[in-house]
Amino acid sequence: MHAETLLRIDRDHLIHPVSAWRDHEEAGARILRSGKGAWLTDIHGKELLDGFSGLWCVNAGYGCQSVVEAATEQMARLPYATGYFGYASEAAIELAGRLAAKAPGNLNRIFFCQGGSDAVDSVLRFIRFYQHARGTPQKRHVIGLAKGYHGSTYAGSGLTALAAFHRDADVPLSWQHHIPSPYPYRHEGDGQDSTIIADSVAALQQKVAEVGAANVAAFFCEPVQGSGGVIVPPRGWLAAMRRACTELGILFVADEVITGFGRTGPLFACETEQVVPDMMTVAKGLTSGYAPMGAVFMSDEVYETVRDNTPPGVPIGHGMTYSAHPVSAAIGLAVLDLYEGGLLANGVAAGRHLASRLTTLSEHPFVGDVRISGMLAGIELVTDKTSRRKPDPSLGLSKKLAALGYRDGLLFRAFADDVIGLAPPLCCSIEEIDLMCDRLTRIIHEIANLRDVSSRRA
Repeated sequence: MHAETLLRIDRDHLIHPVSAWRDHEEAGARILRSGKGAWLTDIHGKELLDGFSGLWCVNAGYGCQSVVEAATEQMARLPYATGYFGYASEAAIELAGRLAAKAPGNLNRIFFCQGGSDAVDSVLRFIRFYQHARGTPQKRHVIGLAKGYHGSTYAGSGLTALAAFHRDADVPLSWQHHIPSPYPYRHEGDGQDSTIIADSVAALQQKVAEVGAANVAAFFCEPVQGSGGVIVPPRGWLAAMRRACTELGILFVADEVITGFGRTGPLFACETEQVVPDMMTVAKGLTSGYAPMGAVFMSDEVYETVRDNTPPGVPIGHGMTYSAHPVSAAIGLAVLDLYEGGLLANGVAAGRHLASRLTTLSEHPFVGDVRISGMLAGIELVTDKTSRRKPDPSLGLSKKLAALGYRDGLLFRAFADDVIGLAPPLCCSIEEIDLMCDRLTRIIHEIANLRDVSSRRA
């Protein structure tokens, strides 16, 4: 179909996720046609180096033949199998077993769903089942972090703490609460790691006391806050919050939808601090974005409590038509083979080089902070490095940055609060990391010297 026809149909019929509808109608879509490795090609033949892995997800890169073949074989042999009524597919069973063997600690039970948002919603339901099963149904309140992201379903969007997901949506719900983010660059205290950790623990303790210890069920967090601006907590923070939850008698839920599957180095970010959550959500890198799939990892203790306190013959009322979809599971197995076959190691090496290249950007007068965790990075722009003053929103820097990136053949996340997000595919070569950083450096230099930007800098 001709590009102009596609653009018209897109404008007239396709609703894009988390978009300004009027702006999108005026600007039109950038239509992608093909991809290979870390590269995409749009419908006009323009090549783009994907510095964001699609949406934090295409960890293995595009066009992996082994993944395509696994999907093709499964689709030809058994394209669908329900998980209801005691049925299952070979691929889903095998994937659950392999993931459980790789998971932290006793996270031995796996529930498959369609993506990260409904993985979070599934956890919220499992928490209710668990609390009823243990005889504490009043423990229904959950606590998250400011700037946290836990999906955009109705319940998940309230646990998310980003304004765009709350506007006109009547969330957060009354049982959803938030404490300050462990945001080193914007910390109001001395910014020392120990202080940030102590402040987070104290904030959690205070919120539990405020709501009532008998009423709080769980604490949710991302090991690295992704959509909130790639906020990397200090080393030791995750383990301290896990310990605090144990002491407070509340569940600890790790949202690894973004950080899972090598994004920060190990298969799961929790491994860095030997943290074992009570439940953990994953998606994105699970299938490298080749097909929709998410999962909830559940501890033996949570699973057994629900199982043993549910009357015989009574079903646990949660599931979806596409839970444990066999094609997605076959893809997940093929992608897991890639991770174990050298992709994780390549991501670690590429991540080290990315860090060495991006660290030099912190000297740029328009860059306030550079934060990195493996193949995950955030660059925060400021107009005054001393006061850490953010650019005036009227400058519309995110749109300008995205436009310059497209012009120069580089995809990255231009957050609305003037943070540049990077999440390159783990398959990137050192040369591709260099090219990515060279292009990004030029873009930042150019944006800083635009007349309307430079005139407002200190």
